[in-house]
Amino acid sequence: MSKSFKLTATFGCLAVGLLLLTACGGNGSATFVRTNDLVLNDSNYFETRALNYFVFNNKYDALFDDSKVSAVEIIHHGLRTATNGDVRLNPTPGQWDKLPKFVERTVDKAAKRIDVKLEYPDYGFAYTLSGRAADGGFYLSVTTEKPLPDALVGVAGLNMEFFPPVFFEHAYMMDGVPGLFPTSAADNMTIINNIVEPTPLATGTQVEIAPDDPMKHLSIRTTDGADLMLFDGRDKQQNGTFVVRTLLPSVKTGKIAEWFIQAEINPEWIRTPVVSYSQVGYHPSQEKMAVVELDKNDKPLSTITLYKVNPDGSLFDALSGTPTLWGSYTRYNYLQFDFSQVKEPGIYKLKYGDLLTGPFPIDASVYQRAWYPTLDVFMPVQMDHMFVREAYRVWHGAAHLDDAKQAPVNRTDHWDGWRQGATTGNKYKPGQHIPGLNVGGWFDAGDFDIQTPSQQSTVQSLVDVWEEFAPARDETTVDQKNRYTEIHLPDGRPDVLQQIEHGILQLMAQVKAIGYAIPGINESHLYQYRHLGDAVTKTDGIVGNEDDRWAFTDRTPSLNYATATSLAGAARVLAEYDSALSQEALRIAESIWADEHSRSAQEEGQTFFTRSRNPLLTECRTAFELWRTTGKAVYKTRMDEIVPQLQEQLNWNLPFALRLLPYMDDAFKGKVKAAAEQHIQRQLELEKTNPYGISISLSSWAGNGQILSTGVTNYQLHKIFPELVDPELVFRGLNYIYGCHPYHNLSFVSGVGAQPKKVAYGNNRADHSFIPGGIVPGVRLLNPDFPENRDDYQFHWTENEYVIPLAPNYIYLVNAVERLLQQ
Repeated sequence: MSKSFKLTATFGCLAVGLLLLTACGGNGSATFVRTNDLVLNDSNYFETRALNYFVFNNKYDALFDDSKVSAVEIIHHGLRTATNGDVRLNPTPGQWDKLPKFVERTVDKAAKRIDVKLEYPDYGFAYTLSGRAADGGFYLSVTTEKPLPDALVGVAGLNMEFFPPVFFEHAYMMDGVPGLFPTSAADNMTIINNIVEPTPLATGTQVEIAPDDPMKHLSIRTTDGADLMLFDGRDKQQNGTFVVRTLLPSVKTGKIAEWFIQAEINPEWIRTPVVSYSQVGYHPSQEKMAVVELDKNDKPLSTITLYKVNPDGSLFDALSGTPTLWGSYTRYNYLQFDFSQVKEPGIYKLKYGDLLTGPFPIDASVYQRAWYPTLDVFMPVQMDHMFVREAYRVWHGAAHLDDAKQAPVNRTDHWDGWRQGATTGNKYKPGQHIPGLNVGGWFDAGDFDIQTPSQQSTVQSLVDVWEEFAPARDETTVDQKNRYTEIHLPDGRPDVLQQIEHGILQLMAQVKAIGYAIPGINESHLYQYRHLGDAVTKTDGIVGNEDDRWAFTDRTPSLNYATATSLAGAARVLAEYDSALSQEALRIAESIWADEHSRSAQEEGQTFFTRSRNPLLTECRTAFELWRTTGKAVYKTRMDEIVPQLQEQLNWNLPFALRLLPYMDDAFKGKVKAAAEQHIQRQLELEKTNPYGISISLSSWAGNGQILSTGVTNYQLHKIFPELVDPELVFRGLNYIYGCHPYHNLSFVSGVGAQPKKVAYGNNRADHSFIPGGIVPGVRLLNPDFPENRDDYQFHWTENEYVIPLAPNYIYLVNAVERLLQQ
C-alpha cells in the first residue's frame, strides 16, 4: 500500500545569505497553502501575506527600453521573482526588442481588477492586459477588439519572465513531466520571423515552477487549453530570463489568452529581519547606529546585543539594549540601535533574535585603505585605449585603436539617448575617419562608450582630490606611449595624477581633432553595444572598417566650457608632474574660451547627457578655473559679471559657490552662509523621512551618486562653516554606502568591507563577477513601495551598474572622513 503526502518545509529559522525568507512555528516548521486570497490594496497592487502582484505599477523605460522592472511582476516571500508579464513579440526578448506603448491604466478595487491598455502602433495592434484576483489566485488575460494582425501571427505572445538565479538548483514540471532549471543555457535554436530564437525547454498547458521549494513554488495554467512554453532566454543574451509564453491566436477576438496563476505561500510568513551596519566598520569616535528592517507583520524584539569577538573566538557581551522604534518607511518597519558608546578597538558582531551578523571592526584605521581598490583597480580597468594587466590577469587589451568615424547625420534613433543632429558641425563628413581620438578616456560604465560629460566630471573630481588631499599613492604603472597599464606595479608617479592625465588626453584629442568638445564616442552597431568580454575584441583596430565606433559631434557651449574647466584645473595640478602636458592643456582651455566668446549665443542641444541646466554656471566655472590657473583679469572680470546671477539660485549652485568663497567678499560669504543654512535644514528634514538619516533617491536610477556628492558638499561646508555642519552628516553617507541601507546590508563598493557586492553590472558581468573598487548605484525603489538591490541578478543596471564618475567622488569622501576623524 502506497501513501502520497506533501513534505512540510522545515528551515530552522536560520538566515542564510540574503534571502532565506521564512516564518517558523514553535517546532521550526511552516505550513504552506496554494489559495491566494488577494486584495487590491490602497497602493493599487494585489496583495496577500507573502505575495504581491504589480500590474504596471512600473512602466517600460522610454529611454533604455526593457529594464526588467515593468509590466506584471511577482514578489513572492519578499523576493521579486518575475517581471515583464505582457504581450511581447519574441519568445525571449532582449533589451532593445520591440515593446508595446502604454496607453492607460484603470484600477477597479471593487472588482479586484486592473486593466491596462497598450498597443503596438507599427502593427495596428491594440489590446488590454488585465490582472484580476479571484478563485484563490490571479488571472492574467489579454483582450482585443480586432483579430491579431497577420504580421504578428506566430510572433506575438503573452510572456512572463522569471529571474534565473532564483530558480537555480530547482525543478519544474510541465503537465507532470519533470525537468531541472539549467544553470547554463544549452538549448536548440531555430528561426522565427527571420530571427534566431531558442526552442522551448518544455510545452504543455500547466507549468509548476520550483515545486520542490514551497518558498518559490508557483503554478501557471491556461484557462482555455492553449499551450504554455518554457524558454531559457540566456540562449539569446546573458541577461536573459526563464520565460513562460503563450502564443496569441489568430482570428479570435475578445479574451484571446488567459492564465491562472497560484503561488504556494506560508500564510504566517514573516520576512527575516535585515540588520544593517557598516561592513567596513567604525572609527571609535564616530556615531554608530545599526538599523533593523522588519516585515510589517513582525513584532519588534526587546533586545539587541553587540558582541565583541575575543581572540579565542568566544563572544563577549559589549552592549545590550532595547532598540528604538523608528517607524515605517516604504513597506517595512524600522528599529534603531545606537552603540556609539562602544569605543574599544576590536572585532564586533550584532545579534538580533536568532540572527547573528558578520564581523565588523571598531578601530581608528578602518577608512585608511577603503579607497585603495577604487584607485588601484577599478579606475585602471576602466581605462580605454590601454592594455591593462593585473599580475597573471589581463583585464583587456588596448581597445578601440581605430577610433573613430564621424557619426551619420540625423541619427535620432540611436540607443541610450545618443543622437547626431542635421549636420556634423565640423569639417568631417558622415562616415569619415577622424584621426587622433584613439587616446585616453575611461569606459563610462559597464559598457565601453566614452561619454564626454563623464570624462569631464571625473577629471574635475580627481583635480579636487589632488588639491584637497594630494594622495601620493603609487601602485599602478601607466605608460601612455606604449598604451600599457599594470595594476599593483608602482612606477614612481602618483596614480591620481596619472588618471588625470589619462582623462585629459581624450578631452584634448577631441578639441585638437574636431575643434570643440563632443558628446562622445559610441558603438556603430547594436551588437557591439551589447558586447561582453575583452574590449579589444569589439573592433578590429583597423581604421576605416565597418566596426569602427562613431564620434557624435553636436556642439553645445556647456560641453565646450566643461572641457575647458577640466583642462584648466588639470593644467594647474599637472604643472610639476608634466609641464609640457600642463601647458598644452591650458592652451586648449584658453582657446575654447576665446572660441566660445567669438561666437553668437547657441542654443543647447537636446542629448540627455549634454544639456546643461544652467549654461551660465558652466561658463562661470570655466572663468573661475582659468583665473585660478592663469591669474588673468579677463577671466575674473567675466566671473564677477556672472556671479550675481548665480546668487539668485544658490540652492542649485552651492557646491560651486563654496569653491568661489575664499576669493569673494564678505557680502557674498553672507549669502552663501544663508544658503548653507537652508541646505543643512533641508538635510535635517530629510533625516526624518527614513531611518538612515540621509536623502535616498526615489527615482528610476538608484541614488548612491547623489549620496556621495552630498557627502563631499557637506565636508566642504564643514570646513568653511564648522558651526553649521556636524561631521556626522559627512560620515553617514559612507555608512550608507558601506551597508547601513534598505533591502540587505552589503557594502555597495565591490571588494570593500566584510560582505561587499560580489556580482555587479561591470564589463565582466557575464562572468557573474565584479571589479574591485567599483561602486554600484544602490537601492532602487520600485513603485510604489518595494526597495531593491539584487545581489543575485547583476543585470539591473539601475541598481548594479558601475559608472566612472562615482569613483573619484568616493575617493574624495573616504579621504574627507579620514581627515575629519583624525583631527
